[in-house]
Amino acid sequence: MGRKAVGLLGRWLAALCWLAAGVTGAAAEEFRTPSISAVRVEWRAALDQLRTEIATRPAIASRFTFAGQRRVPAWDPRATPALVQLNAINASLFTGIGRSPVPVLLPFDTAGYLEGQADGTQLPLSRYQADFRPADLFHAGPSGYDAVFSLLPGAGGSRTFARPVEVQITGSILIYDLADPLGGKSEPVKALAAQFPDMRRFIREGYVRYAFTRFGVPYVVSIQCLDSAPRARRLACREAYPIAERFLKALRIAGGQPTRPRHDISSEIAERPTVVSPDFTYYPGGDIIARSSVRRRGGRADFAAYSQIRFPLEKAPAAIRSQSFGRKKSKEGRGVYPWRDNFCEARSFQVGQCAAGFGHQGQDIRPAPCPPNSNSESSCHPRKQAVIAVRDGILIRSLRQQAATLQINTRNEHIRFRYMHMNPSAMDADGILNGRRVAEGEKIGVVSNYLDFPNGTSYHLHFDVQVFTRDGWIWVNPYTTLIASYERLIRGRGREIGTDPPAVAAVVHALPEGLTR
Repeated sequence: MGRKAVGLLGRWLAALCWLAAGVTGAAAEEFRTPSISAVRVEWRAALDQLRTEIATRPAIASRFTFAGQRRVPAWDPRATPALVQLNAINASLFTGIGRSPVPVLLPFDTAGYLEGQADGTQLPLSRYQADFRPADLFHAGPSGYDAVFSLLPGAGGSRTFARPVEVQITGSILIYDLADPLGGKSEPVKALAAQFPDMRRFIREGYVRYAFTRFGVPYVVSIQCLDSAPRARRLACREAYPIAERFLKALRIAGGQPTRPRHDISSEIAERPTVVSPDFTYYPGGDIIARSSVRRRGGRADFAAYSQIRFPLEKAPAAIRSQSFGRKKSKEGRGVYPWRDNFCEARSFQVGQCAAGFGHQGQDIRPAPCPPNSNSESSCHPRKQAVIAVRDGILIRSLRQQAATLQINTRNEHIRFRYMHMNPSAMDADGILNGRRVAEGEKIGVVSNYLDFPNGTSYHLHFDVQVFTRDGWIWVNPYTTLIASYERLIRGRGREIGTDPPAVAAVVHALPEGLTR
């Protein structure tokens, strides 16, 4: 074989390797799982605080045992009998409270509640909760706990709002490691400095947030608000300050139980199908439509597949593309592929992960269009397309809200998925409400067009992802997560636009005749 033929053969073999790399996705950026840090809980300090909280009530203190068995692991319940007793007392009000691996801080006076039971002077539950009504949601699991309380209009001396003010609290043993340009920016809270020396207050992504560390654990209390002047139907953030501080001053240890020590979770290459889809294509993450972002700052490339989820629509094919830009001119609008990221498109929502600080918060998903001349009531119509739970989890949603959030709390994940634009009346009727457990693949609604009122937007599903950080729940780009979930649904790996390998035929035609036989 001549030197020229050998050189061509080498280039041919290299091209085949490149083609193989393209088929397995190596030519494009690899998808990766998130990096997550696990905190070390200081349970001795938590027990000391619990002892202090009940010491002023001797009759109640006698019900708790603080001298646990020595020579047993710290995570063994026998080492912390007082916590076992506390969990048993409060489990009737906060189901599963003992599943939390971090101390559960709630605005609940357990000692006062027990005294009322003992002497027959039991008051309404809200009186033991600083006037906050019984928890709208309480969910504890292997990664921590989340709770939602609300203050009714006029309660606690506040302005009479049109709706109850919801206050959320999260304590987590897991912290997602994000490159966060806004992380840590805050102001101190003098009114709470004695009780919470490291308290930080800041307004971020539509919420006023109070972040602090206690017993080595990050906690965040937040209230959704408008960073502007007060409005009749929307709480101004400055009006939320006294409500949040009322909540924080009432926090006491209500339960929780030590578990085996946790280890950090390293980022790894995400699993994807090896068989290539014949038609599924997508633009790279962060490649949004030109001039569609705030101040033309562009998108954000995020190659994290944050969770291995089921795709949120029941059936394929489906399209991810902008609902606001390029729809009339783009040829992409005629089909479902290629997909295109729209996480950082221009919106008025704060999104710290976008370069401009504002963005879309999630991705818009459309079912495949109906064939030409089809009946509008046929099964392909968007309003017939089922929206499903992407994982086993707990729903967070109050009556009349057009958004539903699915929360996942496992040993390795503390993550939320939000669905928007479904019919709120239908969700109310179907019991898609706070605390409902759903299974992966279970139908929770249908694609609709609500945006606080019917016909407020086009027929599509908005889907977004939040992960827990020291600044609370932060929106991250779900584009990669959705690509990976869609690949599992169609059992085929997509091809990223711009990473096409060279055509084998073109290489073969360039070879000497003797090498093509």
